[in-house]
Amino acid sequence: MSEHRRPGRRPGGPGAIGHVEKAKDFKGSIGKLVAYVGKNKIGLICVVIFVAVSTVFSVAGPKVLGKATTALAEGLTNKISGIGGIDFTYISRILLFVLGLYLLSSAFNFIQGWIMTGITQRLCYRLRKEISEKINRMPMKYFESRTYGEVLSRITNDVDTLGNSLNQSVTQIITSVATLIGVLVMMLSISPLMTLISLIILPISAGLISFVVKKSQKYFKTQQEYLGHINGQVEEVYGGHLVIKSFNKEKETIQKFDDTNAVLYESAWKSQFLSGMMQPIMMFVGNLGYAAVALSGGILAANGVITIGDIQAFIQYVKNFTQPIQQVAQVANQVQLMAAAAERVFEFLDEEEEEQTAANPVHLEKIDGYVDFKNVHFGYREDQIIINDFNASVKPGQKIAIVGPTGAGKTTMVKLLMRFYDVNSGEILLDGHNIKDFNRRELRDAFGMVLQDTWLFKGTIMENIRYGKIEATDEEVIAAAKAAHAHHFIQTLPGGYNMELNEDASNVSQGQKQLLTIARAILADNRVLILDEATSSVDTRTEERIQKAMDNLMKGRTSFIIAHRLSTIRNADLILVMKDGDIIEQGTHNELLEMNGFYADLYNSQFESMEAV
Repeated sequence: MSEHRRPGRRPGGPGAIGHVEKAKDFKGSIGKLVAYVGKNKIGLICVVIFVAVSTVFSVAGPKVLGKATTALAEGLTNKISGIGGIDFTYISRILLFVLGLYLLSSAFNFIQGWIMTGITQRLCYRLRKEISEKINRMPMKYFESRTYGEVLSRITNDVDTLGNSLNQSVTQIITSVATLIGVLVMMLSISPLMTLISLIILPISAGLISFVVKKSQKYFKTQQEYLGHINGQVEEVYGGHLVIKSFNKEKETIQKFDDTNAVLYESAWKSQFLSGMMQPIMMFVGNLGYAAVALSGGILAANGVITIGDIQAFIQYVKNFTQPIQQVAQVANQVQLMAAAAERVFEFLDEEEEEQTAANPVHLEKIDGYVDFKNVHFGYREDQIIINDFNASVKPGQKIAIVGPTGAGKTTMVKLLMRFYDVNSGEILLDGHNIKDFNRRELRDAFGMVLQDTWLFKGTIMENIRYGKIEATDEEVIAAAKAAHAHHFIQTLPGGYNMELNEDASNVSQGQKQLLTIARAILADNRVLILDEATSSVDTRTEERIQKAMDNLMKGRTSFIIAHRLSTIRNADLILVMKDGDIIEQGTHNELLEMNGFYADLYNSQFESMEAV
């Protein structure tokens, strides 16, 4: 567990419930999204072409069908007058032709939908891949100031929302625009006057859409953000449900969740309500258009300017003309949701990164394990320096223990050594080279870690140990387990090395988990080891087994041991005693006891506590 933990930004805590305004950079987020989608230019061009062709066939249908209506009306009139009859052969040919048009339209629409789905899924795949790679390049301070759920929400909810909204909105927008243009051309070909009357509804529709979109945008942004907060709380509560129950904090936890959920509910229903208002409003405006067309069309037909079939076709076109406007109105909320999700994804991708490579990187064929700290100063904030003028020199194979009270800076030194954070001033050397001159991956390859909080993944015991060296043979894995004193207990488990650990590895004990992580470290064979509170969570007997395993692990390796139990580091070559970020004493166990200083007080207080027990 980190000793200097950055202040966490907890969703649902004080100050978390607030009103979020519209997207900070709506145009910028959409612009970046367009650039990402633009990498599939050929596919998008095909989508546009297929949509255009599908629209042409679809739009031509009503006018052709109007000819059948006119032929039917004229034939009926002739039959009543006794001068002829209805030409069903001609009407049948028209109907078959229209059916062919609609079938071709559907086929082209299906193809463009298939292509667009592929484009959006490739985009989602790429974004998830970039987010996953980004996580590995981001500084530790980012994750120490956020919950896991917030980060996971970018990969899951935001990318899914972005992909689904993009798939629906892009196709719908292209189809709607193409339909509007096509329908307008056909309407003008029938009657410019009736077209002018129909166009009166456009500014009304545009004004209503603009008003609703402006009002709903901020609620969509709030909805997407608090969905991430909800995920963070659920993940946090699920992971710590035993602690919550132990301290009877169910009521407070539920209240905290309810507060966050209330904001999500408020923003969700407002955004959905506002977007849902579009369709009934547009239907009302569309009905006004129908009434105007019916009145003007009747007058023109009575004067012989247009035919009955033209009126029927025009009314169909009016419906087709208002429908795309309604669809655009409905798509507007998808675009808002997409913009909010895109903004959060791109904000994450634009976060500050660690420098992964050095300008002129040092490449060492063999790491010996010399470690030097020279005049190191560090603070998580520049105005709060917690490590002052730290100096230490460590030779290969030495065991260096770092002790001190909580908050003294012990774990911080380890984070600096592995470049999870960079020093404010001074330098840390590995085999005589500043660690800043190494590429980060090569630097961290030199280090092995065994932490108090064991990390094992869902998989077999064999796979978990082999994580330290992926190419290791089964025999090498078993040899590492034997060196870690884990082989015996593994054999007693059902399935042995092939036993499957569950998601949180709760089907083995804490001590067994620790032995497995030590086996993994032995297999990795790193030249510098970091053991952080590795025995603080187990009983004394298990601690003895772990201590023997760690002794095997540390043979021939430079080891930094962080421990609260001072009895476990009495044989260290050098003990650094830290207090308030400074080394106040250093020496062997016996030398420090003879000083009768801070270390002696720590040791004696622990010894007295153990005797009291």
